Amino acid sequence: MPPSDQHWLTNLAALVPAGARLALVGGAVRDGLLGVPASASPDLDLALEGVDIQALAAATGLPFTFHPVYGNATVTLSENRTVDLIRTRRERYPVAGGNPVPEPGTLTEDLQRRDFGINSLALLLEPDGTVSLLDVVGGLPDVWARVLRPLHSGSFHEDASRLVRAARVAARLNLAPHPDLMLQVPDALNMAERTPRLWAELRLLLAEPRPGRAARTLESWGAGQLLPAASLPLLNALDTQQDQGASVSFQTYAAALLHAAPHPAELAARLNLGEKPAALLARALSDTPFLEGSPERILRQLLRPDAYMPLTGRDVVALGVPPGKGVGAALAHLAELRATGQVKSAEAERAALREYLGGQPPS
Repeated sequence: MPPSDQHWLTNLAALVPAGARLALVGGAVRDGLLGVPASASPDLDLALEGVDIQALAAATGLPFTFHPVYGNATVTLSENRTVDLIRTRRERYPVAGGNPVPEPGTLTEDLQRRDFGINSLALLLEPDGTVSLLDVVGGLPDVWARVLRPLHSGSFHEDASRLVRAARVAARLNLAPHPDLMLQVPDALNMAERTPRLWAELRLLLAEPRPGRAARTLESWGAGQLLPAASLPLLNALDTQQDQGASVSFQTYAAALLHAAPHPAELAARLNLGEKPAALLARALSDTPFLEGSPERILRQLLRPDAYMPLTGRDVVALGVPPGKGVGAALAHLAELRATGQVKSAEAERAALREYLGGQPPS
């Protein structure tokens, strides 16, 4: 952890009243134990027992947002990094697949409500700067074995989104599924349509460093049907482009997913993608010229491997069309030939343009 974070956490621990408990939890602890660089886990999650969260957030002197439903607060550090101050709680699921009902609880209960053993470890922070590891669910052996283990047998039944979250984490950190996880995959698939949070997790899958890898993980676990059948080769191909140095955005992955979907508008709504991926897909499938390396060109090369760069106004001027109205007429002629399939390469367009110019003088 960067020294600046250590210093900030020590100062925060000094603000916690006597008898209360403060612990670093979640991904930062997991990743630290796995040797993942701190830069890969820039945000921090802190669980607090016996603390007025809103008052503590105010005492930091930093901007914060209070979330009254759960009694949590998000404190903004420098460079737009955040720290979540989480009131320790227990949860119950009145309806499987629905939102859990939070209730105040102890730090032990808070760790027991989490999804996987590897995510349920905590570092207790004392005012004098000392720390100690708290493992109430046997998560430390899971770290050393690099496995994802659900905390109880009904975990995926009550929250099927945990299956997608597991695939995301497993793909990113190269983790293996515990046998208990594999036994619960059918439960997750049966509950998928009744678990709205699952769609939020699928959206987060598209924001992973390598979404194709996460999708392959789901498929290898027998849950590939959570994504459109034709999407896996596209996501894999975009991963490959990233491995070769290309910059592939979330929107590009989302557009590829929509291209593979039988009902793209419905999928976009479920994943809360907004309008940008569909608009990007439409541009990629058009004949409009785009620069090499742009999202449109990356998608076009993937979805239309036979596509080429049509002639531009500059090209037709270089081939003999004087600047002016004649350029637009020549480009419109070439666009019509493309639309009817009469030209299928830039060279064919040049030949067609020479024939066009021979038939009528440009003006």
